Amino acid sequence: MLLNQPPQQLADLPPAFDLQEKQFARAFAVVREAIEQRAFPAAALAVTHRGSLIALRGFGRFTYVDDAALVQPDTIFDLASLTKAVATTAVAMLLYEREQLPLDIPLGHFLPDFVARAPRHQQAMRDAVTLRMLLAHSSGLPAYEKLFEVAGSRDELIRAALTTRLVAEPGTRAEYSDIGFILLGEVLARQAGLALDLFAPQEIFTPLGMAHTRFNPPPEWKPRIPPTENDRTFRRRIIQGEVNDENAFVMGGVAGHAGVFAPAIDIARFAECMLRGGAPIFKPETVQLFTRRVESPSGSSRALGWDTPSPPASSGTHFSPVSFGHLGFTGASLWIDPTRQLSVTLLTNRTWPNRMSQAIRQVRPLVHDAIVEALEE
Repeated sequence: MLLNQPPQQLADLPPAFDLQEKQFARAFAVVREAIEQRAFPAAALAVTHRGSLIALRGFGRFTYVDDAALVQPDTIFDLASLTKAVATTAVAMLLYEREQLPLDIPLGHFLPDFVARAPRHQQAMRDAVTLRMLLAHSSGLPAYEKLFEVAGSRDELIRAALTTRLVAEPGTRAEYSDIGFILLGEVLARQAGLALDLFAPQEIFTPLGMAHTRFNPPPEWKPRIPPTENDRTFRRRIIQGEVNDENAFVMGGVAGHAGVFAPAIDIARFAECMLRGGAPIFKPETVQLFTRRVESPSGSSRALGWDTPSPPASSGTHFSPVSFGHLGFTGASLWIDPTRQLSVTLLTNRTWPNRMSQAIRQVRPLVHDAIVEALEE
């Protein structure tokens, strides 16, 4: 566990958070107030700046019960859609570098049923969907479908995703799509010759020292993972230590759109890799390609697998235009600003005890603004 590690194990991300309580008093107060207002019961925050870890803090308890476990700096959270950035997109970046993932090849080349199982009059349109469009969320696939209601296994859910109707002409509209990333995850696994839950740890998490980042965390980690929901409709149990997203659950916890669990420190390590131009696992030009806002479709804020700030941004008002980040449904977020050499990881379980609260939308920009303002004082 992080708290018991000797300092030399953080040599790649030297800790410099002795003064965090004073320096980030306002940011920490925002998080504590959010907990009091029941925006979420649990949170962890990690901030890196100019190559150092300058804040690492846990807040609150796992649930709103007075004797629930206290959150520690190394508490592990369900990342939800932050999986798209730190696992799926990262794998896509590696395969692209290795010339195993040509971005402008049609999805149907890799997954023929995406075209072949569609009605004949739709096949030409579906044949126009490329991997680049999946990464940029411009494929025309819908944002979300409750595929778990018609699929009882991983294979059935993938088949349902393959036959999901397009809601826009490919390349004409940006619409964030879980379905697109479910299919992208399948392409990546085929091209890598290894499932995402094996390839990502081998090629990304382990080389970056992300020791507690993985799909399907082992049972012994459960006491370190806050629950995300008291699910009264689908699984009919408290969801703790298993993926919150129902589609990912039916897929066995391993999917391109959700499924990864991690502590804030591990996400900070990943962010620092991106800030260092991808070292030691990506080339700088690959990082630039994937994190630069796409030019098409017009008006999109998306990069390849990432988002960029567009008002009102969850990153607040101060992150530079070249910043990139991603959010997760359970209350996770990561924002990275190369101009400031800054990253902010905020992990919560805002879906506890149910998904009703949207207060995280107000909390995120306040936290980011307070952090940047503290660094500029």
